[in-house]
Amino acid sequence: MTAATASTGAWPGLLLRLAGPLQSWGEHSHFSDRDTLAFPSRSGLTGMLAAALGRPRHAPLDEFAGLSLTVRVDRAGNRLRDFHTVGGGLSGPETVVTADGGRRGGDTSTLTSTRWYLQDAVFTVALTRADRSAPPRAWAAALSNPRWPLYLGRRSCPPAGPVLLGTSTDALHDLTHLPLAAQADQHGSGSRARHASVPVLFLSDQPLLFEGHGSGDGEEPYSTVLDVPIDFTPGRRRYRARPLYRHTLPLPASQQAGYGTEQLRALATYTSPSYTPAHEGSPAR
Repeated sequence: MTAATASTGAWPGLLLRLAGPLQSWGEHSHFSDRDTLAFPSRSGLTGMLAAALGRPRHAPLDEFAGLSLTVRVDRAGNRLRDFHTVGGGLSGPETVVTADGGRRGGDTSTLTSTRWYLQDAVFTVALTRADRSAPPRAWAAALSNPRWPLYLGRRSCPPAGPVLLGTSTDALHDLTHLPLAAQADQHGSGSRARHASVPVLFLSDQPLLFEGHGSGDGEEPYSTVLDVPIDFTPGRRRYRARPLYRHTLPLPASQQAGYGTEQLRALATYTSPSYTPAHEGSPAR
């Protein structure tokens, strides 16, 4: 990947904008403790695609097996802790149902949990396939007109706007060029301003090789993430681990397009020979 092009050869794919008041991308969420990763998870994006396509939870996930994702962290956001209660102060017939079909009562009627969220975060994501083939046209069509509502990790986290930005015959190239959801800094004027750059974090399930930037931390796994879904069937959910690569790339400060409608306007005017906005015709094959 480079500031101009992503590794050797093109990676056709979909480009998504994930923004909203709250996001939550759990990795080890069980029972009363619901965590979140600091970035969108592969399981969360697989679930988003499945919801858009109208797949039931017990449907096989084979069609998503070759999915690959690269995340650009436009705005990391802040972690928010929510102490969540359910069922308190209700009469017997209205309390929480127990595993054996009864009702909780007395001092056990209130269920508590701790839930973590990312607030005010913005991510731009390239969805590609490991074999470099173009994602099915049905994926882009479904994200533009989803069968079921889309959400950012949890149902309580709706996106702030359309998720699909567009399709690209070289999605990783466009990922490094799309306007950033970041407030423009003051870099003076003249030559200094023209050559100013800002550090931007990229995360991927494949090595991040940036031409022109020498060897970097993106060539070897930074850690592992338990977020590759094997089965979404309730009661039988299973996941496997994958490597996590990360690299901080200096991008031109001129790509900082502001927040909200400012960035949306910049995205609407972004052009590239490889890029097709979601509102302009069919996705690339």
